[in-house]
Amino acid sequence: MLLQDKVAVITGGNSGIGLATAKRFAAEGAKVAIFGRNQARLDAAAAEIGEGTLAVQGDVTNIADLDRLYQTVEAELGTVDVLVANAGLGRPAPVGHMDEATFDLVSDVNFKGAFFTVNQAVDALNDGAAVVLIGSVASVKGMPGFSVYGATKAAVRALVRGLAGELAPRGIRVNSLSPGPIATPFFENNGFSEEAIDAFGSQIMQQVPLNRFGQPEEMANVALFLASDQSSYLTGTEIEADGGMVQV
Repeated sequence: MLLQDKVAVITGGNSGIGLATAKRFAAEGAKVAIFGRNQARLDAAAAEIGEGTLAVQGDVTNIADLDRLYQTVEAELGTVDVLVANAGLGRPAPVGHMDEATFDLVSDVNFKGAFFTVNQAVDALNDGAAVVLIGSVASVKGMPGFSVYGATKAAVRALVRGLAGELAPRGIRVNSLSPGPIATPFFENNGFSEEAIDAFGSQIMQQVPLNRFGQPEEMANVALFLASDQSSYLTGTEIEADGGMVQV
């Protein structure tokens, strides 16, 4: 097993890519902790992941919550071998229609949240740990209505480079997984109607050479690669798992 007895922490681990990653890590022998805002969803996800999963309620934009996360993980499971900063959201709006509160929310969760997820974990991370930040192909491909979201994910990509250099002396690797369009509740959770989802899906499919949405489990497989010793010589890099969307 690739993560036997490793302690893995996944923010936003109660749905979508985060949940699929938590399940994949657990199947590879990891002791998994998930972190999210909704306790009921966390509990349901923990039951799905398997016995022994630690579910901690909190918000990545709240530093006290992050501190409590790592204190709880260390007390219950031990110090951290793998950290996946997955929590994120989008609130699409075209330029001229984005309000300040929405801008701040997206920035705080996707950028501030990602940074402090790692920042507050530094003392809890073992030397030689693996850190994975979840980005997006929106950081390199312009998408109407997603300018702010894309900018926050570009900031995540910059963080990966900087953090990789800072943590390299401890043997801690920091890499990014940037998904393309994935079949998750992302669009429903961000206020898209069914009609809008169908229209957006049709538009996106024209840009994906593999002509389909990816599955959360496919992203979990890439996250596992970055979290395990199979990627032992990778740090500061990005894997774009997008069906060829930005490459072809």
